[in-house]
Amino acid sequence: MSDTKNFATVKREHYKTLQLYVPIVARVHGGTHPEFLKVQDVFKTMEAKIKEAGRKTPALDEEFLALREITAHYAVPSDVCESYEAVYVMLKDLDDAYHQG
Repeated sequence: MSDTKNFATVKREHYKTLQLYVPIVARVHGGTHPEFLKVQDVFKTMEAKIKEAGRKTPALDEEFLALREITAHYAVPSDVCESYEAVYVMLKDLDDAYHQG
């Protein structure tokens, strides 16, 4: 049995937490990690597409590509808090599930 999860399941597990954490992490770390402000912008686009898609899977290929580029494939900087790291882990989980099909 595979332990991979589909996008809807991972979204259900992480989305509300991401909605809470992303603005906080941007406010706390945006000055020293301006790349996170770009992550926040991409996440806002994702939120709009997820809302618009309703129960369907939104088209997020461009957003996940942008996130991988901005974050160097979700590499966590050494000088950040656990919430920053958690955001990257959750976004990577979403990305992986999205591309599992």
